[in-house]
Amino acid sequence: MGLPTGFLEIERKDRPYEKVEKRLKSWKEFVLPLPPAEIGRQGARCMDCGIPFCHNGCPVNNLIPDWNDLVRRDRWRDALEMLHSTNNFPEFTGRICPAPCEAACTLNIDDNPVTIKSIECAIVDRGWQEGWVVPLVPARKTGKRVAVVGSGPAGMACAQQLARAGHSVALFEKADRIGGLLRYGIPDFKMEKRLIDRRMRQMEAEGVEFRTGVEVGATLSIKSLLEGYDAVALTGGAELPRDLEVPGREFDGIHYAMDFLVQQNKRVAGDDEARAAPKGTLTAKGKHVIVIGGGDTGSDCVGTSNRQGAASVTQLEVMPQPPEHENKALTWPDWPLKMRTSSSHEEGVERDFAVLTKKAIGKDGRIEALECVRVEWAKGADGRMAMQEVAGSAFRLKADLVLLAMGFVGPRKPGMVEQAGVALDPRGNVAANVNDYRTSVAKLFAAGDMRRGQSLVVWAIREGRQCARSIDEALMGSTTLPR
Repeated sequence: MGLPTGFLEIERKDRPYEKVEKRLKSWKEFVLPLPPAEIGRQGARCMDCGIPFCHNGCPVNNLIPDWNDLVRRDRWRDALEMLHSTNNFPEFTGRICPAPCEAACTLNIDDNPVTIKSIECAIVDRGWQEGWVVPLVPARKTGKRVAVVGSGPAGMACAQQLARAGHSVALFEKADRIGGLLRYGIPDFKMEKRLIDRRMRQMEAEGVEFRTGVEVGATLSIKSLLEGYDAVALTGGAELPRDLEVPGREFDGIHYAMDFLVQQNKRVAGDDEARAAPKGTLTAKGKHVIVIGGGDTGSDCVGTSNRQGAASVTQLEVMPQPPEHENKALTWPDWPLKMRTSSSHEEGVERDFAVLTKKAIGKDGRIEALECVRVEWAKGADGRMAMQEVAGSAFRLKADLVLLAMGFVGPRKPGMVEQAGVALDPRGNVAANVNDYRTSVAKLFAAGDMRRGQSLVVWAIREGRQCARSIDEALMGSTTLPR
């Protein structure tokens, strides 16, 4: 590294946010970028640590120390090339990835990691501004045709890599716009959708054909795809949400988080939300909102509810409250379990942990309250953590809108998965290993959340890239695509 003592001389400085009062009035992104000179200073904090644990922490194996040093030396275009060598869409990960690389940073041993995520985002944003990001059109076409089903980050990465290898690629999406959960699950205040549209234009110029409004397994059969293409990649995500199985679940006002988030994203885009609102328009305005589930999707529901004008927002989590700080000696450089407060939480929410929902209470078919009880977690005789209700701890919460954000249990089976006849793993995901991403059906591959279960955008991009390499190798006998 050019400045081995930079971490001793320069304080960590990350991107600030717009004030809460201002950002709650807008659906725009509110993270304020740092000046290029400051980004360069932050890159100089990357120490000559010998073993860059950030590589292992990053699922796409970004060459983080290398582009940190390039930015420090004001070689932004070289840094962009280095960044794109491992990551197709750093403007996505630079906004919505939780940055496991920073958790693995050697400087995180004393809670002072390099601002890797901010540097990554600054590199690619500058690349677009300067016109350095251009279509990479293959020098020759292979004559092979590949279908990719599902246009989330895994599908987009897979399609782009295959097109750059010279294959004719068609990307199928059942929704009316490309992007999967990036488009409809991530609120615009976290990632504006113009970023997806911009990448789509690049991919179209590289030869990817986008086919929206086509539901494979319904409007188009898997059989026809297998007959018409040399290979098919299933990248449809893990869309089956975990349900709340309690008395009163049928009351109006209890909805899956995705039903709520998709509608709002369609409103922001100016689209017709009727297709996304089979049970009517959902809004938190003036309502007491309960979000069940303490993860990222629950946080997105909190931020969306506050922007819609909720009377109150409460977020419940069945697990106990994590510690404020992790035990570094025990967890570093792995991803730690600790209390995490998102920007949406800072905007206003009552968070409660170790709470189990027992019953939904309503009147005239509508939800009015939730009956809850506090729980304790302790090791059972088999050594596994078990939940026990705390006697006398029952309580009620007023509820006009309940949003279920308890995760996903795998891909939806009716339609494409059942029609494909592929083998499933014990968790109900499409079975395929990470060596070749082949399913049990010839010519059929699988990657992303549909294969691994619900996960992060950065894991989806990794699997999409690796799946593309496997397909290219299967079709051509060898491949030059990176893994």
